[in-house]
Amino acid sequence: MKINSKGQVTIPAPLRAKHNLHEGDEVEVIEVGNTLRIVRREGSETRGERLVRHMRGKATSGMSTDEIMRLFRGDDWPDD
Repeated sequence: MKINSKGQVTIPAPLRAKHNLHEGDEVEVIEVGNTLRIVRREGSETRGERLVRHMRGKATSGMSTDEIMRLFRGDDWPDD
């Protein structure tokens, strides 16, 4: 690996997959003696939490939760 002009390095895809690291995950670089360690930042949002935060309030169907659940389940709709 090489450090780019901004001081950034790319973690190889197999290592990202092995350690479940995704775009937007927060990590820290810790110095331990003569070694630098990359560790996941304690208390940072998970990928799922970021997705939920991003999607919250975006639905515009005008349907109630019960109506959406009936639609997903394939339940018959009551006659109007």
